[in-house]
Amino acid sequence: MDLFEKCSNFTEAREAMATGIYPYFIPLNENEGTEVVFQGKRLIMCGSNNYLGLTTHPKVREAAVQAINRFGTSCTGSRFLNGTLALHEQLELELAQWVGKEAALVFSTGMQTNLGTVSALVGRDDVVILDKDDHASIVDGARLGYGKIERYRHNDMDHLAKVLESVPDSAGKLIVVDGMFSMEGDLAPLPELTTLAKKYGARLMVDDAHGMGVLGGGRGTCAHWGVTDNVDLIMSTFSKSFASLGGFIAGDDETIHYIQHFARALIFSASIPPANAAAALAALHVMQEEPDRCKRVIEVAEKMRNGFRALGFNIGNSVTPVVPIIIGDNDKTFLTWKMLFDNGVFVNPVISPAVNAGHQLLRTSYMATHTDAQMDKVLSIFEKVGKEVGLI
Repeated sequence: MDLFEKCSNFTEAREAMATGIYPYFIPLNENEGTEVVFQGKRLIMCGSNNYLGLTTHPKVREAAVQAINRFGTSCTGSRFLNGTLALHEQLELELAQWVGKEAALVFSTGMQTNLGTVSALVGRDDVVILDKDDHASIVDGARLGYGKIERYRHNDMDHLAKVLESVPDSAGKLIVVDGMFSMEGDLAPLPELTTLAKKYGARLMVDDAHGMGVLGGGRGTCAHWGVTDNVDLIMSTFSKSFASLGGFIAGDDETIHYIQHFARALIFSASIPPANAAAALAALHVMQEEPDRCKRVIEVAEKMRNGFRALGFNIGNSVTPVVPIIIGDNDKTFLTWKMLFDNGVFVNPVISPAVNAGHQLLRTSYMATHTDAQMDKVLSIFEKVGKEVGLI
């Protein structure tokens, strides 16, 4: 059998391209934060993770430029060997202070942060326990480790307790959970999670890729719930509120030191480029200097959630700037996406298996820099399209 036969048999994407409803890999000509340009047409961006709108902030842009002028475009090596700059260590120090931990370690991407951290910590006699809605990077990190993987139903603490009860006391246990879930915008019940982790002797790692910069005054989901001291590891990425590329894990000094020496995704990957490190550090400073941005993104999100509910859309349990429009059908999801796109609104269609069957949705997300006029226009277009498609 030819290994590549599966490639020639994969036709769904090309069929969608032929019909004009293929919604992925759209090449944008311009990206100005809340608005983008595609083939000369301007759209309101409601599909970005640029929650604080910092990708266009003058201080963030200037920091990246200055880093290139000083260090060049790449470190040309791994953190383990020649690729660590004083800039990386400064960023790690300030990130640890920001999230309330002893130490932090910067990786080249958020994906690598989870791959490296989870696989480094979970060995053959250990168990990693995941929420069924955890991000793919967490799942892949668990697969890379040599331990056993257990799953519990999304945010079901009774089921998690049963899973923990089934794990032998002799096994090391790591619970890994998204703080803010990226598809439906709901939160993990961290107070209950920390209680269960302590009861059953498990360690707890929170992936706060989407909560950082948004919740807890910008310090993330753990700060939002007031449980920072009871969470062992806090992870986040730079590709959302930090307006850059990369990621970090923060925790106690001994654990971070261990990950630094055993995370293959760190040791065998080139380090984060100077411009990205400098941009992330500048974004952190803007969060600290302009706290109203964190407040504004919460206000924007509340306005959009209330607006969608008033129109009759199903937005699930969202309490964050990620607001899903749950449709429940692949074809109708793609059709709605296309009609919104043609009317000037950019959102992201999400179908199974990325979400459970019957929960296909349009993922919308909002920024501190969205104006009231833009939000009103988006709601008006959604109302028009929603009626035409039969969603409301």
